Amino acid sequence: MSTAAPRPEPATTKLDPKGTDVGSVFVSNYPPYSFWGSGALGQAQEALHAPPQPDAPLGLYLHIPFCRRRCKFCYFRVYTDKNAQDIQRYLDSLAAEVESYSRLQAVAGRRLKFVYFGGGTPSYIKADHLRSVVRRLKSCIPWEGAEEVTFECEPGTLTKSKLEAIREIGVTRVSLGVEHFNDDILKENGRAHLSHEIHRCMPWIRALEFEQLNIDLISGMVGESWPTWKQAIERSIEVDPDSITIYQMELPFNTVYSSHVLKGQEIAVADWETKRAWHQYAIDRLQEAGYEISSGYTLVKKGRNVRFVYRDSVWQGSDLIGAGVASFGHMSGVHLQNRTDWEEYNRESEAGRLPLKRAFCTTAEERLTRETILQLKLGRLGNEYFLGKFGVDIIQRFKPVLERLRDQGMLKFDERSIGLTSQGLLRVDQLLPAFYAEKYQGARYT
Repeated sequence: MSTAAPRPEPATTKLDPKGTDVGSVFVSNYPPYSFWGSGALGQAQEALHAPPQPDAPLGLYLHIPFCRRRCKFCYFRVYTDKNAQDIQRYLDSLAAEVESYSRLQAVAGRRLKFVYFGGGTPSYIKADHLRSVVRRLKSCIPWEGAEEVTFECEPGTLTKSKLEAIREIGVTRVSLGVEHFNDDILKENGRAHLSHEIHRCMPWIRALEFEQLNIDLISGMVGESWPTWKQAIERSIEVDPDSITIYQMELPFNTVYSSHVLKGQEIAVADWETKRAWHQYAIDRLQEAGYEISSGYTLVKKGRNVRFVYRDSVWQGSDLIGAGVASFGHMSGVHLQNRTDWEEYNRESEAGRLPLKRAFCTTAEERLTRETILQLKLGRLGNEYFLGKFGVDIIQRFKPVLERLRDQGMLKFDERSIGLTSQGLLRVDQLLPAFYAEKYQGARYT
């Protein structure tokens, strides 16, 4: 039984019908976070102390919330003012939290399918800190057999010795937060690195032979133009990563840029039509350079063994231990989020208690919708998967929505599958709320 918070405020603050509104667009979960609450924590504890769901894979997400500088578009829980003692305390708390999970019936003895170091900036911490916390983590939940271990990096924090440590702990996939190659744009948007730091670390990454290198780009950063975007795509092709992930710039609440906009200041963020045009250009140019579409965000180099175990597992409803301040997890059909206050998180973990803040117990219908909308980001859905897992024909279940989106030119479907058009793929996150249950329609996402 779901426990919902009071009806939240409207989803966005409208500025310009074609402009970039203040509010979240990117959809990472369902039901919306604004409906999660502390009232479901008792049910969450019951699920954690019960056996896991049969055949559910298990992953581990580790939030490393430290950064050299906070980007002006960032809405994550990050810290730029912590010293070495603070960082060590936090890493000890992180390990203690995972140890607490490892003793629960829903987790004990299970093999990890994937591990993901996210941020913040995981590569911010020192190599000795990294080795130490990983030894402790692996002692309670080993990941030698994991199919994928991803580590997010900011170019300016990387050294050859730090990358060697990252390789040593078993990382298979490096995700490099490039965002752009133009120094003026990087500076304006508050990025800590500059372009020369990207090129400096590339030989080290190649020499260590990680199984996969992904780079992130953002379409529509403040100061972007057609010439600078085209140059960014050419530089990306020259780097020759295994995959390139492109996000369209948005203005979630709690960012520097959003606070400026809400105070009446003008921020030169491109409108959605322009961002989609830039995104489409990137897709076309990268396909010419030998890449192929993997999702609405990611292109992969043809002929290379590129996998996204974390993405595909989460989008197919895997269990996920979300460790770290403000982290999100999902266990046995229950969504979880940790405490978002630094001191509260550390204090609870140090005491051997799970530092949970809020939860949401999903219904079977909500889990079906969640997987439908997340997997739609791939650009294609097969009905057979949902019939086998949920016993539901999603074509019939969502037919009114599918017909409406088909009439708008966003997708095509038949009795077997759904496929987004190129236009639909570019705006997939803006389409997904159409699939929400009525009680979640128009709600603030976060």
